Amino acid sequence: MGDPRVGVVVITWQRREEALACVARLLALPEQPHVVLVDNGSTDGTAGAVRAAFPQVEVVALGRNRGAVGRNVGVRRLRTPYVAFCDDDTWWNPGSLSRAADVLDSHPRLALVNARIVVEPAGVEDPIVAELRQSPVPGPAWLPGPALGSFLAGATVLRRDAFERAGGFSPRLWLGGEEELLATDLVSAGWELCYLDELTVHHHASKLRDATHRRRVGLRNTLWFTWLRRPLAPAVRRTLFLARTVPRDRTSLLAAFDAARGLGWLLAERRARPHPVEARLAPLDEAQRRSTARRYVG
Repeated sequence: MGDPRVGVVVITWQRREEALACVARLLALPEQPHVVLVDNGSTDGTAGAVRAAFPQVEVVALGRNRGAVGRNVGVRRLRTPYVAFCDDDTWWNPGSLSRAADVLDSHPRLALVNARIVVEPAGVEDPIVAELRQSPVPGPAWLPGPALGSFLAGATVLRRDAFERAGGFSPRLWLGGEEELLATDLVSAGWELCYLDELTVHHHASKLRDATHRRRVGLRNTLWFTWLRRPLAPAVRRTLFLARTVPRDRTSLLAAFDAARGLGWLLAERRARPHPVEARLAPLDEAQRRSTARRYVG
């Protein structure tokens, strides 16, 4: 019968074959979700190929690559109370979407659930999973899993209303670590985020990716988030830590230059998160310093 509570938004760019495989897997799920594929300006015929192969899928072809904002576009096309995000190189386990909807139904202050991530073709857990399970963020007793201070979009089912109230993903950040800003704004608004071990997303990393560019944008976005939402002292400490630990190369230098170019709008839009939220999420600093799963390399 399917599950009308969850829709899926897929973003893609220049990965026609992977997008086709991703959509095929989504349509085979027992939940039979309504799928919105947002093509971020591909020139390889992705949008047309998906339309031809899967006429039941809603395809939105953007004129340029808008990064994570493509997810905002997709969410606006849905009317389901919950939305699962999916990258073109990931797919959801059968039953996970319905289970996520059950949990969100039962916990009205829960904005999103982050699934376990299995790396394919090896079939092993992504190293980040251990960090999600052992999240140091304190949470209320009613949470069905460990409380989180951020999330991984491609492995998340979220409450559409909470997402839209928080403004979705920032167009400034484009793509790469864009989740941290949205997560902080959700927590600051009184929402909770958690990890659920019983949900599973598979990830077969695409070979069609520019790791160097992703590192440049990810480091820039980390600096931007830090100065947009962290109080002064933690922002200085985080910046100094990054300066000491990122690779001393051209990519890191360009990322720092990119971040500095945003100084004007950072000062205009800076809004340090409330003290209780800062105190609650502060343990993530040490977890990030010790992390072996997330490094600015490439």
